[in-house]
Amino acid sequence: METRRALLVDAFAAEPLAGNVAGVVPDAEGLTDDQMGAIAAELGASETAFLTGGDGDAADRIRYFSPTTEVDLCGHATIATYGALFAEGGVDGGERTLRTNVGDLSVAVDDDGTVWMRQQAPSVETVEVDADRLGSALGIDPAALRDVGADLPVAVASTGLPFLVVPVNFLERLGEADPDDDAIERLSEEFDVAGVYAFTFDTLEGDSTLHGRAFVPALGVSEDPVTGTASGAVAGYLHRVDAFDGDVPAELRFEQGHFLDRPGIVRVDVESDGVRVGGRATVSLDGELRVPADEGDDGIIEA
Repeated sequence: METRRALLVDAFAAEPLAGNVAGVVPDAEGLTDDQMGAIAAELGASETAFLTGGDGDAADRIRYFSPTTEVDLCGHATIATYGALFAEGGVDGGERTLRTNVGDLSVAVDDDGTVWMRQQAPSVETVEVDADRLGSALGIDPAALRDVGADLPVAVASTGLPFLVVPVNFLERLGEADPDDDAIERLSEEFDVAGVYAFTFDTLEGDSTLHGRAFVPALGVSEDPVTGTASGAVAGYLHRVDAFDGDVPAELRFEQGHFLDRPGIVRVDVESDGVRVGGRATVSLDGELRVPADEGDDGIIEA
């Protein structure tokens, strides 16, 4: 029976068992869609990245699967893939082009192992959503959604994967969130987004820009610990709504995952032609999966 190497890698964390765990299959050549979906379900991470050789201008091709469906783009799984490969000498530092379902993206690795993923230029569209409905869906007192700084709006923001961005006034209120997965899914379907990213400028660490939580039950994950694609989208949102009153920090620092005991840090640069999301990654599990031949819906994966 065929075997494939499979990793569990913690992204946006310098130590294992923190940040956001991603599955990584460094050599996915020849795997079918059903096999990749089954491997992702077996590994159980919110997303698993499957890496193959690229073509044309792209050095690599990467596809992402949640335990239930294919996902067009996943920031933390990208950070995890190249952080793990760089640590073992599988890729050199510097910049390379990556082909995804949303187009070609640039990935760069610094000498210290920090991986930077360049995302598309942000798109941001403010939307009207009743605070009572949002509060009910998120399990947050609606008053915490009405009294937010300079009345920041709710918006759909994307750098390749859209999220509904919801500002919250205080960290205590955000920490109390008890989301209704069905209600979040209905919001996701209505606004054609992957999920809801709620954030507050009230942070745990003084040098952090914000603290965020991402709820994505539509992709089979009630809450994603640390989200790279959402972070890029939210950085674009902050710039578009002028959240900094013109005094834009050179680099944004987002906290996430602490309420799941998976603390992580996402670094974000917003540039004229796009967004760069960066972070560290560390391997927590390195092994092999036995992969049965593709037999449609009846195939299984044995660990």
